[in-house]
Formats: sequence, C-alpha cells, structure tokens
Amino acid sequence: MAADATSLPDQPGGTAPHVIVQDVSEPELASEDLHHLSKVRRLRSGDLVSATDGCGSWRWCAFVDDGLESLGEVVSVAEPFPKLTVGFALVKGSKPELVVQKLTELGIDRIVPFVAERSVVRWDDAKTERQIARLTKVAREAAMQSRRVWLPEVSPVAKLSDLVAVAGVVRADRDGFSLTAVNTTVLIGPEGGWSQSEVATSPAVGLGSTVLRAETAAMAAATLMVALRDGRVA
Repeated sequence: MAADATSLPDQPGGTAPHVIVQDVSEPELASEDLHHLSKVRRLRSGDLVSATDGCGSWRWCAFVDDGLESLGEVVSVAEPFPKLTVGFALVKGSKPELVVQKLTELGIDRIVPFVAERSVVRWDDAKTERQIARLTKVAREAAMQSRRVWLPEVSPVAKLSDLVAVAGVVRADRDGFSLTAVNTTVLIGPEGGWSQSEVATSPAVGLGSTVLRAETAAMAAATLMVALRDGRVA
C-alpha cells in the first residue's frame, strides 16, 4: 500500500530511492532505473520513491510494477547560490570518475576537467567524447545517491586559459591564502604541479599544510566551498 500523501516527508532522503526523470509532472523511469529499483533494490509495489528532473523540481511517488505513480505535489527548490565550480586537471585511470562522483555528492554545481601544461593525461577527440559521456553518467548516478534535486553540469574539457579569463577564479596551491566564500571557482592542478606560467595566471588559495593528491585536493576544495556557501563555517 502506498504512503498517505498527507504524511510524506518534506524532502528527499531516508532509505527511499531517489531517481531522475525527464518530467516530474508525469514521471517515467528510464529502463536502467526501473531495472535497478525492481531487481537490485527489490522494491515492492507501493514503496516510496522520490523523483526529480534535476532542475530543482521533485515529488514523491509510489513504485509500481511498470514504473512510478505520483503521490505528493511537485516541489520546486531554488537553485543553489552562488553556483560553485571546481575545475580539475585531467588525472590518470578512473580518478576522473572518482572526482566527479565526490564533487557531485558534496554539492558542487559545475565540474570542469581541463588540460594543464604538466598534465600527463591527454585525451584525443574520440576519447574526450566517451569520457565526458561517462562522467555525465557518473554525476547522474551520484546525484541520485545523494538525493540532489539540481543535477551538476559536467562541462567539456576546457583550456586553462579560458578558465582563468573569468573574474574571481583561484588556483589551489599549498602556499595560498585561505579560501573564502567569494571564491566560487577553484582550479585543481595536475599531479606534476602548476608550471611557472600557470602560477602567474590567478591567485592561489591553500587547502591545508600537507601536499594532497589531485583528487583529494578537489574533494577538499569542494567541502570547504560548500560549507562556506551554506554558512557552516565562518
């Protein structure tokens, strides 16, 4: 039996699955999500599911054999402000997926992979297309896991020169100043560090006294940025 619509929680959470659909007014599950809920999560008819369009609208639904049945009213959530961006120099292996997954869970709004002078990893056009599609999928899955109602943007691979042309961009570096709430775009350098020419392109902010791996630095920056935006730290 489906839950009473008058007693539904006021936000996605708890143990109820969270899914992304195209239209919350008529929510339909993608085939892979239907398979996951029915075969992996083993939901029963009437179990609660929250559904979002990834653009700030969501509602409660009941799981049924062939998809979702709407329960509660559609709720609109304001877009986070200011929007937070983390750019990261391309890293080896599956680390880009880890970075995108964790930045999504932490609440970053825009994720931008870029190529730095000392980047070891270089993607050709075909691999870039495949990788961005994969990273977008990772972000979608992480958004559902973390109950986000605003899906982060995973941007195409950028040039550092384009990123630093935007006002307010800072680089993460060990000897930088403390991060503040006005730093809404933070760039994470490659494993080989910033080149001398790149150091001159933008101010630096520090993430601690130790040397961090590139993927760890991205997570540390994201944690601080979201905490500052949300007023969780002074």
